[in-house]
Amino acid sequence: MMNEENLRYAEFSLEYGTQAKALFEGKTTEITDAEARRQIESIMILGTANLTPEKQTRYNNLAGWMQANYSTAMAVMPDGRELPLDPDLTALMATSRDYLELKNAWKGWYEAAGRPIKDSYEEFVALSNEASKADGFNDTGEYWRSWYEEVDLEGVTEQLWIDLKPLYEELHAFVRRKLYDVYGPNYINLKGPIPAHLLGNMWAQQWGNVYDLVEPYPGKAGVDATPGMLDQGYDALKMFEVSEEFFTSLGLLNMTQEFWNFSMITKPADRDVVCHASAWDFYNQKDFRIKMCTVVNMEDLITVHHEMGHIQYFQQYAHQPIPFRGGANPGFHEAVGDTLALSVSTPKHLLEINLLDSVETDTEADINYLMSQAMDKIAFLPFGYMIDKWRWRVFDGATDKANYQSTWDDLRLQYQGIVPPVERDNTLDFDPGAKFHIPANTPYIRYFVSFVIQFQFYEAMCLEAGHQGELYKCDFYNSKEAGAKLAAMLQMGSSKPWPEAMQAIVGSNKMSTASLRRYFQPLTDWLHAQNVANGETVGWPEDTWRPMGFASPDGAPAFLEQYNSTSEVKLFEAVDAEWNYNVNINDQTQAASEAAGIALSNFQAEQAVGAKLFEPSEITDTNLRRQVEKISVVGEGALSDEDLAALSKVNGDMQTAYSTATYNGKPLDPDLTATMASSRNYNELRDTWKGWRDASGKLMREDFKTYVDLQNEVAVLNGFDDMGAFWRAAYETPNIEQQFEAVWQEMLPLYEQLHAFVRRRLYQQYGDKVINLKGPIPAHLLGNMWAQDWLNVYNLVEPYAGYTRPDATAGLQQQGWTAEKMFHEADDFFGNMGLIRAPQAFWDKTMFTKPTDRDVVCHASAWDFYNRQDFRIKMCTEINQQDFVTIHHELGHIQYYLQYMDQPTVFRDGANPGFHEAVGDTLALSVGTLDHLYKLDLIGKPDENPQSDINYLMSVALDKIAFIPFGYLMDKWRWDVFSGRSAKTNLNQAWWDYRVKYQGVTPPLSRTEEDFDPGAKFHIPNNVPYIRYFVSVVVQFQFYEALCGASGHVGDLYKCDFNGSTEAGKMFGDMLKLGSSVTWEDALEKMTGTREMSSASLVKYFQPLLDFLTEQNTKNNEVIGWPDYSWEPPTNTIQNEDGTVSLDNSGNMTKSSSMVLLLVAIQAVLKWAFE
Repeated sequence: MMNEENLRYAEFSLEYGTQAKALFEGKTTEITDAEARRQIESIMILGTANLTPEKQTRYNNLAGWMQANYSTAMAVMPDGRELPLDPDLTALMATSRDYLELKNAWKGWYEAAGRPIKDSYEEFVALSNEASKADGFNDTGEYWRSWYEEVDLEGVTEQLWIDLKPLYEELHAFVRRKLYDVYGPNYINLKGPIPAHLLGNMWAQQWGNVYDLVEPYPGKAGVDATPGMLDQGYDALKMFEVSEEFFTSLGLLNMTQEFWNFSMITKPADRDVVCHASAWDFYNQKDFRIKMCTVVNMEDLITVHHEMGHIQYFQQYAHQPIPFRGGANPGFHEAVGDTLALSVSTPKHLLEINLLDSVETDTEADINYLMSQAMDKIAFLPFGYMIDKWRWRVFDGATDKANYQSTWDDLRLQYQGIVPPVERDNTLDFDPGAKFHIPANTPYIRYFVSFVIQFQFYEAMCLEAGHQGELYKCDFYNSKEAGAKLAAMLQMGSSKPWPEAMQAIVGSNKMSTASLRRYFQPLTDWLHAQNVANGETVGWPEDTWRPMGFASPDGAPAFLEQYNSTSEVKLFEAVDAEWNYNVNINDQTQAASEAAGIALSNFQAEQAVGAKLFEPSEITDTNLRRQVEKISVVGEGALSDEDLAALSKVNGDMQTAYSTATYNGKPLDPDLTATMASSRNYNELRDTWKGWRDASGKLMREDFKTYVDLQNEVAVLNGFDDMGAFWRAAYETPNIEQQFEAVWQEMLPLYEQLHAFVRRRLYQQYGDKVINLKGPIPAHLLGNMWAQDWLNVYNLVEPYAGYTRPDATAGLQQQGWTAEKMFHEADDFFGNMGLIRAPQAFWDKTMFTKPTDRDVVCHASAWDFYNRQDFRIKMCTEINQQDFVTIHHELGHIQYYLQYMDQPTVFRDGANPGFHEAVGDTLALSVGTLDHLYKLDLIGKPDENPQSDINYLMSVALDKIAFIPFGYLMDKWRWDVFSGRSAKTNLNQAWWDYRVKYQGVTPPLSRTEEDFDPGAKFHIPNNVPYIRYFVSVVVQFQFYEALCGASGHVGDLYKCDFNGSTEAGKMFGDMLKLGSSVTWEDALEKMTGTREMSSASLVKYFQPLLDFLTEQNTKNNEVIGWPDYSWEPPTNTIQNEDGTVSLDNSGNMTKSSSMVLLLVAIQAVLKWAFE
């Protein structure tokens, strides 16, 4: 029936148009009556009446099919629900804050509404162009533009947009930040476009529905009439009556009776309808209607005023000849109702009609109001502009069907700064068709024009109404003068060129953005200030960014295949350059290492961007999903090139400062390390302790502050609050901090008993002047530069002298063991368990000892070159038991590398960082048993007595138990620094607060904030997280007990040596092969049967020693703990020949401490001189 009516109208147009053309074609300039000439020119344009009846039928069928598809389209949700646009999808898009739900709704609608009509639209365009060409136009776009009677409408509208773009971009930046706060960095890029589905509207054309997320001043009374409407029982009819009353208050016309009889103001329940609100003129001067599925809310109240504005225009120009029954230009028609709605939506007006209880009148409330207006008006501008820019390109052939989608996406990105949430297919997708005006063939530039000129109309009417003050506060309700001004323009219809109509109401014949900009000026200023203060990027320079979930999960396998093949090469290059620097420290190798590190970071950042395009929850294969999640962590590559270079530089500088530091010309390894291990001279130890810190940590304090800032920026860009949170995320356990603390509390009693026993023995060695039996221990007396393990003071604390001592150092040295022999013996241990032996490349390329011709990083470390062939260790090996154990530790890393080398590169890591550290140490527990050392002929035959057992357990405890609090506090301190809980002005004090609290150790002399003692520990300047070592100490005993069980060991746990047990080797290898392909809980459970970190195995191992320590400490009335925590050791010390320390009260202090009191003495002398 619709097609028949369209055909009849076409016949009518053709008949009269043909007559007009026959009479006047080429002669219209001879018609002297301007209005008659305009009518004739209008009648001569036949439009689709130019088409043959068959083509007209096809054109109408296509138009009808496209509109019917739009009206009946349903989005299919993942749960099977089928949702229509109105009201379901519209409500969901407005109210949901669930990213994936919004994405699925968006995707479902665009596929249902747009895709089916793509082919039809191409044919429709061809027929439309054919009709337009018959009227003398190049294409339909040119025909549409002719309605504006502008020689260069495209140039005029572009200039209007250029004027408005700065305001839009300020709004865009502000809203983007607020959405970032809600959705996070996976879904919002603060320098990129906004995903189109997050703005509260299916088309992101207006953003008012997310106002709650962006409200400038929460808590201020909002301008929302909806609650008042609901409280007062508004329905659709009441909303229309209120709107009519506004028009009549201006002296404008009532709606006709036909309007009330025939309008569709609610959605009927018995049939499908096109719900999109629209106004209709039936051209009989009395029948005017609105079609609308009205919902009782403020948004629809404004829409009612908009549509009634069309009706008012119809009525006002109803007396005009048919060709003049239209807006002065199409934008005029759209502007009329919106002009009145600007007045209707003011707080002043809503208060007057009792839809608001009160109105706040202050700057904050005003900014809130202007923001709510901008979310509709300013947000709409680029969308209103780009739709017809797209269609004009389609009509003129610049965009063919193959590029419909990509051109649409490009324009939305260029003008709106938005991107689709899912990848679009140029062959299948047709997103323009999901917007009503495309299938309905309704030109859209009118709305852009309307949003500009409505502010011109509004300002003119406000002036006519006598308004004074800020423009945005104007309400011309009841102003007959304003109404008369408007009516005079409306009555002209299109009988005059639009500039004359514009002149009639605003006093100017030009479209201008000045009124709009004046209206929003307070908000513009506020937004600019906020964006500057927040360091926002205005615009979207990172326009290639796309949100997580943009890519189809079907593309994940191909992406991962490409990543794994490429990443091996990139990782090798970076590791190789870092190795070269570590084994030959100079400016060239440092520069090469930094460059390779930056290249790797950039590669990982690029790959992370690709991985982030996948939504992990949409990938059903758990292995693939886990790979994608791990790759998507950008890491340092998230930094700008400038910041990345700065971070690389500061890391390199700190590493170099540490690695090249010396005291009295002596490096840390082996010289200073040997001094700290073997000297028992209190003053020498203190001087060495201080000298190392002055030469290393103190020099990097300022660099460390820069490092913290840059690392925190890395963390934030990766979606974490700070770098501490980023590091903890590696454990994939939300409450990991609480787990660490719980495990520490379980082990604390054992540590405190050991601390009290060792303190007593140091008291016996050094005397009461420098050891307080109720206080912390001076940190330089425990045989290690950092007091992290105490094995080197075993000779001072040995429980039972004369019994077997578990120290293989003498045997190693007396038998002439070399570093290489120590490594081969350790490798045999792995091989004898059926584990993988180190490959030949390992023996060819490992650095076993410190070279004499160059500086190197001596800190022992194991290296995976990611080519499944090259694995190395770098170590300045000394011939002693400690290094023998360290070799097993590092070969444990190598074994892990070998076991998981066939995993995808992203899984070539420990199940958590602590697992990697635990592997070699687990085997070292077996290696260090008395029986095993005896088998190697490194110690005498062990005595089978409890005294030898206690000696052995003490030696292990001095390494393992003594380390636990240090392993815990290192990263607790860093986490505090990263989070800001510890201020940068208080770095050293915070460090020592934790060392006293957790370790019960104190510095041997006063420290200040000019010092930076944390930097004297390798892992600080080298950016190595440390909590892994704490975890390692715990889980290695769990591993050890499990392997002992597999080997068939019976008896005391600490006596277990599973050397040669292939059963234990298989259990271990099976877990190691997993790498990080599963969570650490899964890996732990596979080997131990439990998913929890627990100190139970550790306590079980040390239970005989704990019993001994408790007995001894009770017997000696030791104070457990260090209640005199603020005690500091004196500095005026004298080393006695018997090893004890006395105090020099004569003023002749040791050189290292004399400077501390020299200033005091000078001050005293000066004071005496002036008295």
